[in-house]
Amino acid sequence: MLLQRIITALILVPLVVLAVFQLQSEYFSLLIGLITLLAAWEWTNLIGINSPFKRGLFLVALILPMLWLHFWTQFLELTAQALDWPDVRDYSGALEWLVIAPVLFWILAMILIRNTPAGVLKLEIKTRYKALIGWLVLFSTWLFLSRLRAFYGSEMTLYFLVLIWTADIAAYFAGKKFGKTKLSPEISPGKTVQGMYGALIAGAVWAAAFIGYYGYRDGFVWMRVTDFILLSVLTVLISIYGDLFFSVVKRQRGVKDTGSVLPGHGGILDRIDSLIAAVPFFYAGIAVIGLMS
Repeated sequence: MLLQRIITALILVPLVVLAVFQLQSEYFSLLIGLITLLAAWEWTNLIGINSPFKRGLFLVALILPMLWLHFWTQFLELTAQALDWPDVRDYSGALEWLVIAPVLFWILAMILIRNTPAGVLKLEIKTRYKALIGWLVLFSTWLFLSRLRAFYGSEMTLYFLVLIWTADIAAYFAGKKFGKTKLSPEISPGKTVQGMYGALIAGAVWAAAFIGYYGYRDGFVWMRVTDFILLSVLTVLISIYGDLFFSVVKRQRGVKDTGSVLPGHGGILDRIDSLIAAVPFFYAGIAVIGLMS
């Protein structure tokens, strides 16, 4: 299993890096959209939607707002010209406020899983509400990963991805080496508190290395440095509980993986579960740090 994971990662990582640096923003957004739709298909199966028609409707419910927001600036421009309302262009930044809902959702999910894991496992949520939750977290993943790439560049996008990968690897090996105390045995018996600490430390080290390099290049601003490291550590923490959130859904469904498309990793959701929770939180943090600078 570990060998399969390594081989799959060795194939996927270079492709992801190429996509981050070589694709134009529009094509990167399209690629993330396609991956999101594959994850959405897995989500419908995970929450018990078996009808191909209903699963298709769920995909359409994602595709339509994706298209609308992808062409948001063009839509505002057409509105400004058609209604002779030039001030409408000022609403181009309104999309930033959409980050609030997923950030609050993931913070609430983290608190509930941390404090009442058994209660979370016993929650009985209607399928339509599970579909709504899936829509929210998947749509926000596409939106804010696309915007991270478009507004903050390839280097910051790769930084974020490597942050999640590094934390995941560190958690695995720290847990194997030092793991004694279970983090949430009811939900995921394999995760340990020591593994979590390993992930947080790895995130802090990676953040310090990244901001150190760019700090020397652009000039240090110590408040920004500490804020960036803190944001990275909190992003890793959120990502861990994002993983646990999907573990809850899988346990309720009675499956080990969300799919089998990635050898050694399971499905698309199994591979990006941590990233889904982390993207809106990291994007919001970067936006706030930028406003404070």
